[in-house]
Amino acid sequence: MKRLTRLKAISFDGDMTLWDFDKVMRHSLGCALAELRVRRPGSATAELTVDTMIEIRETVADEMRGTTDLEAIRLQAFRRTLASIGAPDDDLAAHLNALYLRHRFEEVELYPDVLPALERLGDRYSLGLVSNGNGYPSLRALADRFAFLVFSQDTGVEKPDPRIFLHACELAGCAPDELMHVGDSLQADVAGANAVGSVSVWLNRDGGSDCGASAADYAIRTLDELASIVGVDAHLTSA
Repeated sequence: MKRLTRLKAISFDGDMTLWDFDKVMRHSLGCALAELRVRRPGSATAELTVDTMIEIRETVADEMRGTTDLEAIRLQAFRRTLASIGAPDDDLAAHLNALYLRHRFEEVELYPDVLPALERLGDRYSLGLVSNGNGYPSLRALADRFAFLVFSQDTGVEKPDPRIFLHACELAGCAPDELMHVGDSLQADVAGANAVGSVSVWLNRDGGSDCGASAADYAIRTLDELASIVGVDAHLTSA
């Protein structure tokens, strides 16, 4: 178990750690699909589903692997979606993309444990975000909570690449072993933090299989448990 006496900073993942990305993503795609059906009525758009749009986006992401510009990937996915229904139209794709992003960023809801946890930890530690996502506007409710922000879209590398964590340490003014990173992904968050010697915390919100959880220094179900890990509260949950 890594020592916590040196801890100076705590970084958090964004999607599925601070907010429910899947929920807002599906809602935003649903809004884009409704607009598409108005703009291009017919059987092809009537049969198109959000799940199909998600599959198209994942295919495009695989083809564009190595690209950290998520908005470019999403735009290309809308182009591909329109082509798939026989209605290619770059202007409409751009319109749908803008509509999607507006809903995606403006309608994010933080998990209820987020603000209380940041409030309790913020007086003692430098707090930051280390994300493979592109949730810049989603941070409006957290603007005064974070001392440093690291997005893969800006750095050109994604978690678990050690460089993104080392960059976070530079911004936080701490050594890697003085950083704790919290996230929902064993592969991206836990493995990435472990690779640079930071304290890793796996957030398992939905209580899924803990296969591989032993790789994390700590495993928690809610952010409420963080305070106890660092000694602010009494209850400790350790992997």
